[in-house]
Amino acid sequence: MAGDAYGTLLRTMATTGQGRTSVRVNVLGTGTASVETGVSVLDHLLALLAEHASFDLVLEVEPGTAEAEIAGAAHAFGEALAEPLRAEGVRGHGSAVVPADEALAHVALEASGRPLVVSNVDLSQARVAGLSNDLAARFLDELAQSAGLTLHVRLIEGSETQHVLESIFKALGVALAQAIRPRRTVER
Repeated sequence: MAGDAYGTLLRTMATTGQGRTSVRVNVLGTGTASVETGVSVLDHLLALLAEHASFDLVLEVEPGTAEAEIAGAAHAFGEALAEPLRAEGVRGHGSAVVPADEALAHVALEASGRPLVVSNVDLSQARVAGLSNDLAARFLDELAQSAGLTLHVRLIEGSETQHVLESIFKALGVALAQAIRPRRTVER
């Protein structure tokens, strides 16, 4: 890893069963993203997350099964965020409610070191871009584990699967940006 808690973080890793994954995140970025996970819908969702968080994100996942690509992307992204989420002087928690057309999702998170996902969203029967499993649940579980997040996801409204996913990932981006933002200090 290179950089400091507020700058660019670089990770390259080889993970058994998940191929080679490289990620670079600048948490003080402008929201640009270059994402190649092998799962086009995940590429789109991570670009939305980066845009709403104002993170610059470069993420590449070696081709494999869709399940491995999703897990590899989430694991690498979570590891890259683990340190800035716990840096001295940052909030360490965030919350956001963000719409995507008819969908409205609320994401609240804390860098607790106790990985947990609590969600009322079940997309296990939905098919997104040909994937028959719950893309969001798999990604969020792996992200929470690797970043040490307690993550609450609530779908307030939404019927179109793509819009539900977009709303969740946009809200996640805003909540992550809040969590990494410095705490306000009062000078006496």
